[in-house]
Amino acid sequence: MPAYYQFIKREQLEGGVSVAHYQPTKHAQGAWNEHEQHMAPATGLLTAELESYAPQANMRIARISLDILGLIPLDEFTVTTRCIRPGRTIELIEAVMSSRGRDAIIARAWRLLTQDTSEIAGLEDQKALYQPEDLPVWDGMKGWPGGFIESVHLVAEPDRRAGRGMVWITNDVEMVEGETTDDLVHLMGMVDTANGVVPRLGLGLSKLQWMFPNTDLQIHMHRAPKGRWLGIEAVQQYGDDGIGLTSAVLHDVHGPFGRSEQILTIRPMPR
Repeated sequence: MPAYYQFIKREQLEGGVSVAHYQPTKHAQGAWNEHEQHMAPATGLLTAELESYAPQANMRIARISLDILGLIPLDEFTVTTRCIRPGRTIELIEAVMSSRGRDAIIARAWRLLTQDTSEIAGLEDQKALYQPEDLPVWDGMKGWPGGFIESVHLVAEPDRRAGRGMVWITNDVEMVEGETTDDLVHLMGMVDTANGVVPRLGLGLSKLQWMFPNTDLQIHMHRAPKGRWLGIEAVQQYGDDGIGLTSAVLHDVHGPFGRSEQILTIRPMPR
């Protein structure tokens, strides 16, 4: 089975610091530039490193915050993972992706204590009207170039439009070659596409006169997601001073499980 990344080696340093070395494949290629990685699979890999770092059975990741420090090279890189704030009920861990002598992404995750709160559980986000198997194939994302976009399969609800809509996405690519990808990593590895499923300026990089890349990705999860389909109920908004926001309710086939936010820098396409 194809994969987004090839594992090279891992080093264990003092203080519990883990340094993993990876090589991206063509499937991790981004949409804005052919020599960069797409943020989506990079998020999935960083989630995998955070999830596997000194796990505790009674805690889970509730929030992942990723800051994009610049172009993510489609080249060999390292992920350095450490614990910032240890704890038995609340813990903060960090994974930094670095390539060509500089940091590209800083990811931090809060792990929180899990316990039975079923008697007071309640949601305001509504379950999606359709399941992915009920919807037609949507090829709108195929107007974007890059190996990552080629790797995904999408369906869309009939009222999807520029600026708002519901899209379901999945793929048949493992995150790391030779390793089975669990549900959390699989789904987190597609969340960044929220910024491309309802663009206000239309679909397809070749047709755009404005760029709207995100400089961060924030993911909050009130429960652990399950399954292989990610539902993205997205809204994209542009301000009048060059800054925008893409917000989404995140679904799996069982219902909503969290939300994501991406702040956008809006600028003219280079000519």
